[in-house]
Amino acid sequence: MSEVNTRRIPATRTAATLWKVVARTAATLALVGQAGIAAAQAPAPIKIGILNDQSGVYSSITGPGSVAAARLAIEDVGGSVLGRPVEIVVADHQHKPDLGSTIAREWFDVQGVDAIFDIYSSGVSLAVQKIAQDKNKLLVVSMASSGLISGQQCSANGMQWANDGFVVSNLTVRGPAGSAPTSWFFITVDYTAGHSIEADASRMIKAAGGTVAGAVRFPIGSPDFSSFLLRAQSSGAKNIGFIGGGTDMINAMKQADEFGIRAAGQRFVPFSMTTVDISAVGSQVAAGMPLVLSFYWGENEATQRWADRFKRVTGRLPTDPQANVYSAVLHYLKSVQAAGTRDTTAVLARMRATPVEDFFTHGARIRADGRLMRDVFYAEAKAPGQMRNADDLLTLVSRVPGEQAFTPAQQSECPLMRQ
Repeated sequence: MSEVNTRRIPATRTAATLWKVVARTAATLALVGQAGIAAAQAPAPIKIGILNDQSGVYSSITGPGSVAAARLAIEDVGGSVLGRPVEIVVADHQHKPDLGSTIAREWFDVQGVDAIFDIYSSGVSLAVQKIAQDKNKLLVVSMASSGLISGQQCSANGMQWANDGFVVSNLTVRGPAGSAPTSWFFITVDYTAGHSIEADASRMIKAAGGTVAGAVRFPIGSPDFSSFLLRAQSSGAKNIGFIGGGTDMINAMKQADEFGIRAAGQRFVPFSMTTVDISAVGSQVAAGMPLVLSFYWGENEATQRWADRFKRVTGRLPTDPQANVYSAVLHYLKSVQAAGTRDTTAVLARMRATPVEDFFTHGARIRADGRLMRDVFYAEAKAPGQMRNADDLLTLVSRVPGEQAFTPAQQSECPLMRQ
């Protein structure tokens, strides 16, 4: 029979050890309980969503830079509002309305997002605006061209903060000398925004006594514009209007220069050019081409300071849409603070009742159709010999009040304008 060697532990020691274990366990449970109570009592964050092109043809115009701009706005309200931290969620809609809709529903229903900003796509904007209306949430579009957004399909829950197709067409067609009769041919991206701008521009050209010699449409992401440019050249039109953006515009501008369009006496006119495009193609190619924008870092000291601050964070200067994301997010957060609640109806009312004030926006008001009635610039790209330095890209030709730039109230098709 084998023996098991055992060592007896005094009962008093066993009891003491047990009580120590019980005490430690009780203390741990108490801490866990306190943490759970604190978490339950902590106010829910105010969540905003940045939904845009994070990786495609417009990502350099909006993309991660818009997220950085929103973070600067959050920083400028101290990082929290009403004692609640402000958080950002980000997604890439890939210019697909169904994907944008899916993201918006998940953000509103599951993640508790209160408002979505940016978009920079008309098709996605229209889809998400309908969802925001149905769920009584908020959408603020930085830029999108379709007139439907603040027109026939306007919503009390949606806003347009910067350029749209009407103002781009209005100021670009008029140019620096007004609406003199002339001829045009359009090379237009084949989606909602492109169609909208072409329709607005054609109507304005004809109203001024001009003619539209023709148009051709291209799919987004086209690398080769030679066949489109040849058709535009053969039309004999004095102006070749290019309606598109991002890498499409950059490719078309370079190829138009290679084709010698300007040297042959025709004018290549991009309708949505940005400072990013000028930097990409160079001022030699872009010289004299028009821009319509509400923000330019070279306007004054305040705009330059903000641009420098943005560049310290991102490594590059901000675009017009990115500055407008900052403006919209800041106004929203100020309105939440002033309303004393996250409730969408109350915040919307405060946003509409309060003039927008920030480093480049002064006294602008939100119209019933959601359009921010802000001043805009008609500008032209400088030639290399006019530039003081590499960042001195534009001449601000004229400043146009919102009432003269955007769709006149009497022409609006938004039902909210008639209430």
